Amino acid sequence: MNDPLAYGPTGIRCGCGKDAHSNLVPCQPDRPYTDEDLRAEAGLALDALVHLPTVEEIVTSLRQSYIPHLHADGDLVTWGGLLDEDGITEAAHQIRERMVPAAPVGEWAIRLGADGLQPHARAIDIGWNDGPLQARIHIAFPADTPDGEREQFVTDISNAIAGTVPVR
Repeated sequence: MNDPLAYGPTGIRCGCGKDAHSNLVPCQPDRPYTDEDLRAEAGLALDALVHLPTVEEIVTSLRQSYIPHLHADGDLVTWGGLLDEDGITEAAHQIRERMVPAAPVGEWAIRLGADGLQPHARAIDIGWNDGPLQARIHIAFPADTPDGEREQFVTDISNAIAGTVPVR
């Protein structure tokens, strides 16, 4: 049992499948990378797939897209049905302007998915004296977490943080 070539660093066969290895060097898996390495690269690959659309591509998409706040109320009005060509082009310019500084969140998305979590739409914003936003906390939950529990958790976290820093 104390044979340094027959047992792993803990004195117990490590289960790596190798006939023998030294107690002085921890067992190395057959692959030279970790799950964290895979997640990081998956995030980078996902971010690399993001194509910033042209204004014309956004206009084409908008023509048939429902306006989110109206659609949530059951209205089936599309951008193309509400705006003329100049109006829809102006909206497309504004949409593109919001896309340019978007943060690369591919790795974050990969990690959430790997952990079985889904991002919650509500975030907690932190700022001081009506100045610029200082921080934003995004929260994710398991898919089976009821909406009421999600909302209560975000509210509880927000209230706890509000005792130390201004929460918006």
